[in-house]
Amino acid sequence: MNKTQLIDALAARYEGNRKAAAAALDAVLDTITREVARGEKVAITGFGSFEKRIRPSRWVRNPRTGERIKAKKTAIPKFTAGADLKNVISGAKKLPKLELPKKAAPAKAAATKAAAPAKKAASTAKTAAVKKVAPAKAAATKAAAPAKKAASTAKTAAVKKVAPAKAAATKAAAPAKKAASTAKTAAAKKAAPAKAAATKAAAPAKKAATKAAAPAKKAATKAAAPAKKAAATAKKAAPAKKAPAKKA
Repeated sequence: MNKTQLIDALAARYEGNRKAAAAALDAVLDTITREVARGEKVAITGFGSFEKRIRPSRWVRNPRTGERIKAKKTAIPKFTAGADLKNVISGAKKLPKLELPKKAAPAKAAATKAAAPAKKAASTAKTAAVKKVAPAKAAATKAAAPAKKAASTAKTAAVKKVAPAKAAATKAAAPAKKAASTAKTAAAKKAAPAKAAATKAAAPAKKAATKAAAPAKKAATKAAAPAKKAAATAKKAAPAKKAPAKKA
């Protein structure tokens, strides 16, 4: 059995899907080859193991000339059969009967084949519709281009007209703004000395008033002291108020 026949045998298990069977077989073989080339051992339980072995250099004889030559050290793949594979080959173990899935592929293929003309017609109609719409769309775009360009030009012209007027207004307002700022600064400078002078002039009067009020406050406190003392003495000397006796 070669690879093609092996794919056919696998396709019978994939409900006649030969493409899926070929992809599965290629994926398995590619994975095993890559892992063994890297030096990994690929062991499939019951089937066997694949591994990389290093064959040392040795003397061999050329079968054509009979001359002895030295063979270089080389890496070789090695397959070791598993226990289940050995038992099946020797006849000690029997494989169960293979049950293949029912073939539904012909009906599916017939349905696909029957639907192909309708699919092709739909695709053709879609392509024709696109082709018909494309010129109309291009014509509409072309017709709208002058109007779009005119609108853009008008917008640019309006912006250009507004810009000088705006600049002139800003320039005209600049002196008035500067004059207002200067007047405000001058007013602040003029008001500062007057405020400082008023504060300075009020300070002596405030100090004199405080100084003049101090003796009067002291005399009032001194005059009130004897009266306060007499009131305290009278309160102390007054007899305690007796409680009225209860009647029998």
